[in-house]
Amino acid sequence: MDTTSGAGHLQRHTRRVAKPAVTRLWNIDVSGYEKLPTVGPAILCPNHISFLDSAFLTFTAPRNVSFIGKSEYMDSWKTKFLFPAMGMIPIDRSGGDKCASALDAAREVLERGELFTVFPEGSRSRDGFLHKGRTGAARLAMSVGCPIYPVGILGTDAIQPPGATIPKLGRSCSITVGEPIDPARYAGADTEPLGWRAMTDDVMQAVGKLTGQPYADHYAGEAPAATELVASVTPIGRVTAPVDIERELVAAV
Repeated sequence: MDTTSGAGHLQRHTRRVAKPAVTRLWNIDVSGYEKLPTVGPAILCPNHISFLDSAFLTFTAPRNVSFIGKSEYMDSWKTKFLFPAMGMIPIDRSGGDKCASALDAAREVLERGELFTVFPEGSRSRDGFLHKGRTGAARLAMSVGCPIYPVGILGTDAIQPPGATIPKLGRSCSITVGEPIDPARYAGADTEPLGWRAMTDDVMQAVGKLTGQPYADHYAGEAPAATELVASVTPIGRVTAPVDIERELVAAV
């Protein structure tokens, strides 16, 4: 395994140099970063509404932060070298062993005591809803024994909506870090998958409280059943039926 996976000197240098320019071009209101540990591992779980979400998190976070990104970025000469150098670990979303290797690399970053970002929705929301979370972040948190911090992002979709190639300057957005969720709370689940699912549902509820987004109980990019769109986030304690857990294990993240 490549022990250099994740953010390193390039991200640290880029953040120092580029942050003043980024914060002049856009008004980024940040709150809750003081809740993050100054040392040691933690997972950030934000909602995902724009390509800029990971960039703005990277430039405003108090420490280097690595993140998972879709493997399609490795197909373009524009991003295949830059994004991994800036802390992206590519993931093949078809699942299986290819997906597991990305989780192994993410686990290594956390075991080094660093911050890691996982967008639990998997892809950007294009309908304004907060979608059902995939369980990769919970699996990592329980494996490493580190907390998950829900993160609410608002306004980046107005700066650069999904599908847009150029961000609009001078717009405002916000990033809010919520209270940590301890994986130890879910150690008593009947099975590991039930624990992953319960923790993930609680993370998504916390994210929803930070953003105010209505919740859709299906994965981003999947067509919902008529009864699946609901007006509020799934209550704490809800777990998905076993058939859905099997889908989670295939999707992984």
